[in-house]
Amino acid sequence: MFDGMFRKGVDSVTTPIGRGLAAIGLSADVLTSFGLVMAGASAVAIGMGRLGLGTVLLVMTALSDLFDGPVAAARGTSSNRGAFFDSTADRVTDGLLLGGIAWYLASEHGAQWAVLPMAVLGVSAVISYERAKAELLGFVAKGGLMERAERTVVLAVAVAFEVLLIPLLWVLLVLSIITAVTRFVKVWRQASAPMSK
Repeated sequence: MFDGMFRKGVDSVTTPIGRGLAAIGLSADVLTSFGLVMAGASAVAIGMGRLGLGTVLLVMTALSDLFDGPVAAARGTSSNRGAFFDSTADRVTDGLLLGGIAWYLASEHGAQWAVLPMAVLGVSAVISYERAKAELLGFVAKGGLMERAERTVVLAVAVAFEVLLIPLLWVLLVLSIITAVTRFVKVWRQASAPMSK
C-alpha cells in the first residue's frame, strides 16, 4: 500500500539522503549487511525482553533497508546481484525479527503464543513468493494492505509498546492474510484472461 500511495513522497526524502550517504563512501551492500546485523541484534534484544533496545535496533534495520536502494541508484551500482541480495536479506530479516518476538512471547506468555508471530512469518513468506513468482511469469502482483513496509512499521510499534504486542500481531496476521488472498486473486485473474494475438 505504501509502495503505491506514498512512493513519490518517500522518494523525495530518501533520494537526496541516498546521494549524501553515497558521497561519504557508503555502498548499498554495506547498508544491506548492516541491516542484517541490526536485525539479528534486535531479535536477541527482543527475545531477552529488552524491548526498548530491540525497538531502536529494529528502526536501524528499517532505515538500512530504506536507504540501500537510493544509495545504489546514487552510485550507479543498481544490479540484479544487488536486488537479489536485498530481497534475500529482507526474508532473513523478517525471520529474525519475528523469531525474536516468538522467543519473547514464549518466555513471557507461554509457548503457545510463539505460534502467532510464526504464523505472520508464514503468511509474509507467501506474500513475497506470490510477487516473485508472478513477476517471473510476467504478471503484476504488487499491492495489498500489508506489504513489507507496513509490516515493519506495525512491528516497530508493537515492540515499542508491549501492551499492544499481541493485539497488533493479530491485526498483522489478519491483514497479511487479506493481502495474500488479494494478490492471489489479482494474479489468478491476469493468468485467466484470454491471451491477446
